[in-house]
Amino acid sequence: MNEQLEALMQQFKTIVHDELSLSMKAYADERGVPIMQETGLELMLQLLRIKQPAAILEIGSAIGYSAMMMARHLPNTVVSTIERDEARFEEAQRFLGLSNVKDRVWLRLADALEIDNQELPLEKYDVIFIDAAKAQYQKFFEKYAPLLKEDGIIISDNLIFHGLIFEPEAIESRNLRRLVQKINHYNEWLANHPDYDTVLLPLGDGIAISKKKIEVKV
Repeated sequence: MNEQLEALMQQFKTIVHDELSLSMKAYADERGVPIMQETGLELMLQLLRIKQPAAILEIGSAIGYSAMMMARHLPNTVVSTIERDEARFEEAQRFLGLSNVKDRVWLRLADALEIDNQELPLEKYDVIFIDAAKAQYQKFFEKYAPLLKEDGIIISDNLIFHGLIFEPEAIESRNLRRLVQKINHYNEWLANHPDYDTVLLPLGDGIAISKKKIEVKV
């Protein structure tokens, strides 16, 4: 059944790859750089196709893979993306410089928790995508939520974290156990947020989609 399901799912691939994107995937795999998993990226791109955002803010560029893929698949969208690691920032600059979407991606070397929001190129965004230091997800959410348009959405990636969130007590590494505990805390905080409705989907490594609550009359 699983093989049949996988074969069926393969028929519905919509991501367009070329030599550049494949080389980025290979680079990330060889050097252990975390980039978005293909199934999670498929989901996000389809959601963005429906949303048709004019502007996306990404927290955590890594080597620029997801920023490039969002801009590539959304020709009417501009992407602002922030990366604090200088080596990864330089690789993102290099890769994006080779792309045909570089004019629609604003890349900044900065700590996303320290940069002044007024330094960003736009005041409001249709989508905010959080894919940076997982221990800081709640702080990222709280800092950048005010930049979200009224009908915007916030996407958080890696919230299942390879399944480690389900058995944190079994993790031997203290640092990793603390990280997993923080992810679980963020999941609980997000699930009970008074101002946002959130769904968590078990695709990729776990993607949460948050939207400002609308009063439901019963």
